[in-house]
Amino acid sequence: MERRSPAFTVVIYASALLLAAVLLIPILWLFLMSVSSAADLAAKPLRWWPADLDFSRYRTLLTWEPNTMGQAFLAAIRNSLSVAFMAVGAALLVAIPGAWAVSRNPQMEWSLYALILTYMLPPVALAVPLYLGLSWLGLLNSTFGLAMIYLSILAPFTAWLLKSGFDAIPRDIEASARIDGARLDQILRILILPLAAPALSTAALFALLLSWDEFFYALLFTSDQKAKTVTVAIADIAGGRVSDYGLIAAAGVLAALPPLLIGLLMQRAIVAGLTSGGVKG
Repeated sequence: MERRSPAFTVVIYASALLLAAVLLIPILWLFLMSVSSAADLAAKPLRWWPADLDFSRYRTLLTWEPNTMGQAFLAAIRNSLSVAFMAVGAALLVAIPGAWAVSRNPQMEWSLYALILTYMLPPVALAVPLYLGLSWLGLLNSTFGLAMIYLSILAPFTAWLLKSGFDAIPRDIEASARIDGARLDQILRILILPLAAPALSTAALFALLLSWDEFFYALLFTSDQKAKTVTVAIADIAGGRVSDYGLIAAAGVLAALPPLLIGLLMQRAIVAGLTSGGVKG
């Protein structure tokens, strides 16, 4: 086992603590804002720690009563979850066979890179044709229509992530299965997908985060509680007549919880997926 000097260990832990502070302090401050009174938030100099904890904003946002801000916010959370899971599921169905085909046929890599080039286009350049397409299909202001838009964004990105995971799987395994008489669908379902589970989990989580945080298309293609997502709901709170910054912070905290919980549940698979193929030999 390699021995590390005390100074090297101190540098490692100090760097880890610094990184944790940079990542966690803004989240902690967001939470403190959400439980601070309006007087504390308006005080000069600013009070970094609230005099009294006020959780009333969470009760406001988590109240499912008709024609209330809570109902609109919870409906937006539901819409975001619906759109995200539909888009991620469809992206995986499209990306898995595409990424596997490119991985096993390197001469087709140009097609994947051509899809990635679509990310170079600014979203506003595609807004008008996408709007006209959804309007023609009758899918404006619907979660299904928004999921279709997100699918066009997520599929190339997901295929690019999955390709590296499939590249790490030896082709000899597939050759042996073919010799034993396995069909192509059996090879993918029984052999490839279980071996690529870490990469699949990583791709699914990143796709979920992209769809959950997307704002521009959700703002353009939705208009009411039927399809508005959580990012648009927070923008409505921030851009309306509400002057309570703590309420906006509480909405941000609640909006961050679903992807955070999913990330914690998938933590081991994500780490394995990010490090797979990193060391060979």
